[in-house]
Amino acid sequence: MNVLLAFFSPGPMEMLIIGAIAVLLFGKRLPEVGRSLGKGIVEFKKGIHGIEDEIESATTASITDSSPGEMDDYDEATAPKFEPPESEPKPETIEG
Repeated sequence: MNVLLAFFSPGPMEMLIIGAIAVLLFGKRLPEVGRSLGKGIVEFKKGIHGIEDEIESATTASITDSSPGEMDDYDEATAPKFEPPESEPKPETIEG
């Protein structure tokens, strides 16, 4: 992100032009516009941090909560049971 800001950063002359345009467009409301813009940026950052915290807590909770013997959300895999034959196998005769 720093590369992007360094590539498009305005110089002193561009800043003066942007400031003059802002004064012409907003005039007396310029402090109010700046204040609401600042509040919007702060709210956006809070939202981003909230999402990051939620993702981090969800991944941390899923890692710490799941133990090998406990699987709440998944069906337990079962293998078929082996049952030995009831009698001795009889030899087959090949007729030919």
